[in-house]
Amino acid sequence: MKFFRYMLILLALILSNCSSDDKSSGSGDATTSAGKEGSIRSYNLSVEQQQAGKRFACDTLSLKEFILNNYPAGTYLVDFDRTYTTNVPKAAVVYYKNQNATYIFGVVAKSKQGERFIETKNVTGYSSSFINLDSTKLGTAFFWLTLFECNQDGSFNVIWESEVPIHGGFNKITINNWRPKNCMYIALNYMDGIISGNRSYNFYLVNGLKNPPHLLETYEGLMHKRTMANINNDKFPDYFEYRFSEGNIITIIDSIPFLWDTVKRLYISLVNKRWFRHY
Repeated sequence: MKFFRYMLILLALILSNCSSDDKSSGSGDATTSAGKEGSIRSYNLSVEQQQAGKRFACDTLSLKEFILNNYPAGTYLVDFDRTYTTNVPKAAVVYYKNQNATYIFGVVAKSKQGERFIETKNVTGYSSSFINLDSTKLGTAFFWLTLFECNQDGSFNVIWESEVPIHGGFNKITINNWRPKNCMYIALNYMDGIISGNRSYNFYLVNGLKNPPHLLETYEGLMHKRTMANINNDKFPDYFEYRFSEGNIITIIDSIPFLWDTVKRLYISLVNKRWFRHY
């Protein structure tokens, strides 16, 4: 009995020491501990910087460092989707020069507070598009298109950021021109396995580069389609939403026009005023 009692006391002491060690080192792992997550990202970034070739002011590694130092834990500059598994990931940024100034459009993903930190591999590509059904197990990502300005000293300013209403499936970012109004817009393309297709969130710079953009969503899937249009010839893009007939052959049976209402700030259908969309 004495031996058994001594063993219980020894076991209690060991457990107590383990508990103290856990508390002193900080609770949680890198998916929930801001300190551990930051340390790992800082180390990985330092390795990237050491292995990088020619550097320049406000390059992608500098932008990653800016985000690491100035954004909440769990915020990342995401990568393009990999066409092949052996591809080296490329950061989702587009550089743009205007009047001797350099700007960077970047896709930033922020983790939802109270959940585990996201991992960029879990929010990029076709398989991650299903995360919109149940994203809490891997964390919830909030995507933001952000315009950064590069200063002469190599530092950054955030000009604006505009939220993207989707949680996963990121594919690529491109700069485009809307020909009817010669208006630049930034397209963020996402894979969408749920509709068997893809979605594009198009940010139109209708009020200039430094003002928040106007959002229009387009998409194309097995039985889903929306295309941009110029219906009423104002500065805001419009769109057609298509209806499908499902039978032996899937066919388009109708197209419904939607126009941007500048007062209500909604897309409203010409067919029925009660049909509206936010973007």
